[in-house]
This record gives sequence, C-alpha cells and structure tokens, in this order.
Amino acid sequence: MKKKAIEKVPFLTLPKVKRGKRVECAALTAIREIGGEEHLFVEVYRNRKEQKEIPAVRVVLTEKDFGTYFPESGTWSRGRIKRNTWSDCGLIWQEKDEWIGKTVNIMAEENILYSPEDLERIREFLKGITVWNPKEWWEYIDRKQENIASKESREKESRKRQRRQQALKERGEQTPELPKERILNYADEYIFHNGHYLCYKKHGAKARVACSSCGGVTDARWKPGQSYESQFERMIEEPVMGIHGTCPMCGARGKYMPQGRVKSFQRERGCLFLGQKYKEAGMVFRYIEVEKEWQLEFACGEKGPEMVGAREVLCGVETARIFFEAGKNPQIDYQKYDHYRGKDFWDDCNLSGGRVYHIEAAGIMPETYENMKGTMFQYSALKEYEEAVGEVNPAEYLERYLHTPQIEMLVKLRLIEVVKNLVRCRYGIVQCENVRRPEEFLGIRKERVRLLMEKRGDLDLLEVMQMEKRMGASWTEEQVRNLAELRAGRGQIERVTRYMSLQKMLNRIAAYAGCEFGTKCSRAEERLRQTATTYLDYLHLREQLGYRLENSVYLYPRDLQAAHNKMVAESNKKEQEKRLEEKAGRFPLIRKQYRRLRKRYYFEDEEFCIRPARSAEEIVLEGRFLHHCVGGDNYLRRHNDGERFILMLRTRKEPEVPYITVEIDREDRVLQWYGAYDKKPDQERMQRWIDAYVTRLKYGEAGSENEEIRILAAG
Repeated sequence: MKKKAIEKVPFLTLPKVKRGKRVECAALTAIREIGGEEHLFVEVYRNRKEQKEIPAVRVVLTEKDFGTYFPESGTWSRGRIKRNTWSDCGLIWQEKDEWIGKTVNIMAEENILYSPEDLERIREFLKGITVWNPKEWWEYIDRKQENIASKESREKESRKRQRRQQALKERGEQTPELPKERILNYADEYIFHNGHYLCYKKHGAKARVACSSCGGVTDARWKPGQSYESQFERMIEEPVMGIHGTCPMCGARGKYMPQGRVKSFQRERGCLFLGQKYKEAGMVFRYIEVEKEWQLEFACGEKGPEMVGAREVLCGVETARIFFEAGKNPQIDYQKYDHYRGKDFWDDCNLSGGRVYHIEAAGIMPETYENMKGTMFQYSALKEYEEAVGEVNPAEYLERYLHTPQIEMLVKLRLIEVVKNLVRCRYGIVQCENVRRPEEFLGIRKERVRLLMEKRGDLDLLEVMQMEKRMGASWTEEQVRNLAELRAGRGQIERVTRYMSLQKMLNRIAAYAGCEFGTKCSRAEERLRQTATTYLDYLHLREQLGYRLENSVYLYPRDLQAAHNKMVAESNKKEQEKRLEEKAGRFPLIRKQYRRLRKRYYFEDEEFCIRPARSAEEIVLEGRFLHHCVGGDNYLRRHNDGERFILMLRTRKEPEVPYITVEIDREDRVLQWYGAYDKKPDQERMQRWIDAYVTRLKYGEAGSENEEIRILAAG
C-alpha cells in the first residue's frame, strides 16, 4: 500500500452535520485510483461543525491490502476497523467509554454512513461480502480486512514452512552417512557388554541348554555319571539362575536363566551419541537409541513346551540430530513416524503432549573426538568432561560452552562440580562472566584455587571461599574446610564473629557436637551441621531478644539444647503478644461491646457458665488452647461487626479454662459448638444444655427467675 500517495489525496470533508440525537460519527466513501489500482476510501468524521474538515480516521482498502490513517497524529495502523480483543470491542475511532455497555443497535445509530450511495459504493467494491444487518456497515469492511489478514497469515506461514522444510532438507543432505554396523558393534560391547543368555531346564543330572549366542540347543551333564558312556557326554557347571557359565557348543560366556523364568523374549535398551563434522567447522551430534533382544523359541513337546532354539537381535534407530553452526543457535531435528504413509520422516520440531522426545545423557562414541578436530568445538574439553562424569548430554554441554567458553578452563582444572552446575544453567555461583582467570570468574582468592581443585570444585567449599572474599577475611585452609562442613551462611558467620573468633566458634561447635572436623564420617558431619544450626540460631535469638552477648554465660551455655529451647519459647511468647496486639487493634469493637453482650448472653447454673468473648485476644487464645479455628480473622470480623458472636462455655469450678466454644447469630440460633480438636465432649448432655440455654434466651433476659426454664436448663 502506497501510504505517501494516499496521504496526499485530499480529504472528502463532511458536507453538513447530520441531524439526529444519537449520531456521533458519519462516514463518507470514495473510490480513487492510485498507481493503477482502485482504492476504497472510508473517512469517518465527528458529527460536529468544528470537525467537518478533517476526519477522525481514514480507512483504505484494496483488493489485497488495507490500512488505517489517523490524520491528527499522522500515523498508520494495521488494525481492523472493529477491535476484537478481550478488553476492547469498539470501533477503531472510539474510546472505551464511547462503546462500553452499548448494544449493536445503539452503535448503528451513533455511527452512520452519510448517504445510501456510500453503502452502495462499499457493497460494489466489496463484492461477495454479505452481512445480516446493513446498518452495521463497518461489518463489510471488517470481514474484508479479516479475509485479507487471514490470507496474508496463511501465506506467511506457508513461506515460513517452506523455508523450514528447505533448511531441513539441506541439513539432511549435508549430514554424513550413519555407520550403522559400527554403532551396533559399539553398543553391543559397551552398553550390553556382549551379554548372552544360557536358558536351561534340568533333568536329573543333565540339563538342556539353549545359547542365545550361537542359537543352538543341546543336552549336557552337570553332574558326573557312574556309567561308562557318561564320560563321553558334554560336561558343564551346574546351571544356577543368575551365575555365568560357558556354552558347551560355541564357548560363549552367558548368564544362566531357567526356562520357567524366561518369556518368549528378554529386552534391554540404551542410548549413545555420535558426533560428526558438519559443513566447514560445525558439528552434528546424532542421538541413537539401541536395543538388544534375546529371543527363545519353543515347541510343544510330550511334557510341555521345549526349547528348540534361541537368538539375539540387535537394532538401533536415530531419533534426534543436534546441529551446531558458528553464529547460529543449535537446531534439533527429530525423526518421527507417519502412520498414514507408514514410514519415518524428519521434522525440525518435537512432538507435543506427553510423548515428547527427551534427549538424555549417554555415552559418546570415541570417534566423535577425532571428528571434532578442526571444528568450533576442538577445544571444548568435552572428552575430559565425559571422562570425569561418565555419561553426558553433549547438546547441553556444548550449548553452555558457546555461551561460557570458560567451561573449558574449568574442566581442565578438574572443577567438575562447578561445571555440572553451569551446564544446568545455575549461574548463581559465577561472580563475573567476562573474565578468564578462574579466581576472578568464581570470586575467590587466588591461593584457594588449588584447594578447590583438590575437591573437584565442591560447591560447599566454593561458597565458603566466596564468603571469605566478600567479607575481606583471611582464613586458614583448615578453617575453610571446617566451615564447608558446617554450611553456615555469611550473615550467621558475621554475627558470631562480632563476639568471638572464628576458630573459637568452630571449637565450641565441635565441643557441643562431640565430634571432630574432617573425619569424613557422614554421621559426624551431619551431627556437626545440626549442632551448628542450633548454636547459631540460639545466638541469633539471644541477640534478637535484646540480651548482651558479651556475657559469657549467654555466649557459652552449658546445655545448648535446653538454652535453645528456652530462647525459642521466649521468642514465641513475644511473637504471640505481638500478634494479639495486632488483632486487638484490628477488631476493637469486640472489647467495647462486651458489657452490652454480657447482659444478654451471660448465664450460669450449678455446673456451667456461658458468656461472650471479652476481646479479640481472648478469642485467639481460645482457638489456640482448644486447637480449632475460632481464632481466624473471619470469626473475629463477624463478631466485631455484630453479625455473629463467640460465646465461651466453661465449668463453674474452672471458669477461666476453655472447655467449649459456641458460635451464635443475631437471631439466637446456635451455628456450631466444639470443644478441643473440633470434637464435642459429652455430646448428648451438652447439646441438651445448649438447647435449654437457647430456649431461655428466647423467653427472657439473663436475669429471669422462671423456675420452670431454670430446671430445663439444668437438664
């Protein structure tokens, strides 16, 4: 669409303001030829004298394109004439308050075409577009715009799909041939360990053996016989399930398996990677799933199924290819199966739903490293990393290597645990990504690198070293090791070292734990960590509660656990008092209206008494003591607002000890009542007592002397 030429076309101008109470906007239409192509102009004017010259919007359509021009701002929009978003359903020239809450008929009355000729002009230009209500003239334009946008979207997706398919085809053509026989031999040796099965069935001193390696079936003696002929029979070791033996026919070693335990087949699966050179300096890593199946053949014999043969089937399928090229993101292609055509095909996207392909860590074939020479991954240290961790996912490792080339240095320094975290995208351990030296990259002292190498990049040790650097401290190597065992945080260390030296803290923790550092005993290490957590938390609580830790009695308690429990109890008490104060401030009317409610709801007899709650604090404590939910904000709010009331039912002997909590509404109906742990103690008797109490409320005030009701309330 030639926007500059369209902007130069003079505005149509509104001839005169349209009469009508509801008319807000009027639209004029015209057909103009620009660049040899007809354009439909739809200009919408505000129905006001001062806005007759310049339209609010100019909507322009051609057979294949559309656009909207806003003269006031001089901008163009690709939006359709009707806004069809979840938050905006008006016309493009309307503000939200101009359409919200209005029906379609009102919209049609407010936004009209200037003359019937304008409608005919729209219909003539947009042939084939029909709408139910011609008064909604903008529907013609909106549907045409929708058709154009849908066609463009389909064409765009089609072009994108074609480009993807062409790139997929090129990748397939430039991918080297897969050495299938070499892969199967490697898998059989290193994944399945050339495993064979010797299936057997004993018959006295003899056994029938079927070998999966040679496929033969023979009878052999596992126990020496006494006859002359027995010395010429084949001898084998006694077949026992799970042990390895030698096939008497081919000499292959295999695992014995009784015939009764064997189904028609036994199957094992595995995966491996093969890396090959791709284009000039790229690499393609091929993910191959291999499977080995041991099959046992049966035939019907006189005494049931008999083994007549065995065999092994080794197969593999390439399920994914990971392509790496310089300056491009890694691309993964997946092999899928087309059920309609009955054949496999390659696609550049994964499956959807719960059946997606997962590329797991696996072994890498050794020729991969020979193929990496001269490529972008020649110095990636992938081989050294695989030797250190065993199975690896090269797609994840090499993608991280492209982002963080320092991984090569870290692997060669044997900081394997650090590299593992970087491969998992856990970059929180990195202090500066733009440096080359390991101590600057990890944020530790230079002299600590050697110790970290000895521990293979242990993360607990690294955290302590980083803490030492940030604190500007200089600890001994032994102290660094001991702190790594404790896994204490920087804040805890800084708090404690204000009152004692670091070594004194370590000595004190070891004394409390009754264990030494550096024993490499898991139980001792766990005991030290638990003790350190308790001691450091104890000191934190002491400090929080305002105790002066310069006092050695507070700093070094004799019984650490007892002292910690005491501090926890004291801290909880303060927290409880703080919470009660907060509830009292939020619900003050509970306390203020207590006197008035007591006159109505207070009652006592020889055994029980009942009264309303005195305050919000009392309701909270009631719920905490009886372990039910009455202390929640909903109950407090309803009592505070006078919607419902909380009553405390106690015994006369212990009027301050919570027994039963009753919730009652303004019509004196009991909504619920519960004792401890949401249970109803002495349910039948207490239900009669509460029913009598409610009856008493309905018949008079709390001070009534009606003897008949008093007897009923007493049960």
